[in-house]
Amino acid sequence: MATTVSTFAPSENSAAGSLTRATAIEWPLYAVVFASTCIIVGLLWDISWHRTVGRDTFWSPPHVLEQLAAIVAGLSCGYLVLRTTFAGTAKSRGTSVRFWHLFQGPLGAWVCIWGTITMITSAPFDNWWHNAYGLDVKILSPPHMVLFAGMIGIQIGALLMVVAAQNRATSVDDQRRLGYIFAFSAAIIVAILAVGMFEDTALPNDMHRSLFYKLTAAILPAFLVAVARASRLKWPATVTALLYMSIILIMMWVTQLFPAHAKLAPIYNAVTHMVPPPFPLLLVFPAIAIDLLMRRFGPERDWALTVTIGAAFVAVMLAVHWFWADFLISPAARNFVFGADQWDYSSRLGPWRYQFWNRDPSVAAFTKGLGIAILFGIVSSRIGLWCGNGLARIKR
Repeated sequence: MATTVSTFAPSENSAAGSLTRATAIEWPLYAVVFASTCIIVGLLWDISWHRTVGRDTFWSPPHVLEQLAAIVAGLSCGYLVLRTTFAGTAKSRGTSVRFWHLFQGPLGAWVCIWGTITMITSAPFDNWWHNAYGLDVKILSPPHMVLFAGMIGIQIGALLMVVAAQNRATSVDDQRRLGYIFAFSAAIIVAILAVGMFEDTALPNDMHRSLFYKLTAAILPAFLVAVARASRLKWPATVTALLYMSIILIMMWVTQLFPAHAKLAPIYNAVTHMVPPPFPLLLVFPAIAIDLLMRRFGPERDWALTVTIGAAFVAVMLAVHWFWADFLISPAARNFVFGADQWDYSSRLGPWRYQFWNRDPSVAAFTKGLGIAILFGIVSSRIGLWCGNGLARIKR
């Protein structure tokens, strides 16, 4: 009996030690994913703040949340790098990359650190820009481009950290858990990119012109296809699209609950509550098509897959959003659930709210625009497959 106990005890201690080491390795990953979540929440909240309150001070709550989230990501990854460099095991160093011939850490941690530096750098630049030139006319101003670059850097870093952990995982349960975190990280990137395209793709008034399909086809398939190729989930692109939509919907439903009013003149629209983000793009439908096509075509037929996905993405987006736009500008969508017909405090309200904007001059021009969109979709899908193949091999 004593022999049995003494033989079993080291096994328990070994298992506990393995669990402790796994927890120590994973907590920076979870910290970065948490910071990524705070960044997208802060970004959507910030846009709502500008549309409702105006720009009152740099130290507004959403600005503070974004910068604190960047600091959390940077410090977590900095700790991981220092720990790997000076106290890491041979295994942890073997799954890291070297920088400056001394410091070692996971590839994703380095990307997060540079993303954090970029985000923090954008803060004084943005403040100076507003003091020098006043309010931004567009979302993509120079300081905001620096901010977006930092945000995307942190998200890509999180993506790399998660996919490396997924690729190293040996159990099915770990692969599935990390696969969902991988999809969530990709969904945050999709949400940030959707914000970047806000002025031309977010509102239903833009969905009857070819530019909407050109922009979405040029940017979004790359990320959905990359996730579909690298993830271990059964429906990776679909899960990513659903998570993206969930992020936007939660922010849309929560923000409009809070009373607020404009503080910056001129005020043409007397808002009484926070202006929410528009209803998200219905990406789940082209994402389902991508997953089905990825199952149908093997890796040896990537060029045929590329062409098929590019055409299918545009076709499904057109079939869904053409009629969805009609609904969103109708009275049926002007409620809490769909959040339609809610405009900035600076908007002069008029019949333009229920019209389609900047439509192509003719059916021929629109058809030509769709053809260009398909070409963009093919290129984007090819990039996605190339990136996905690379992500599937990353273990550092």
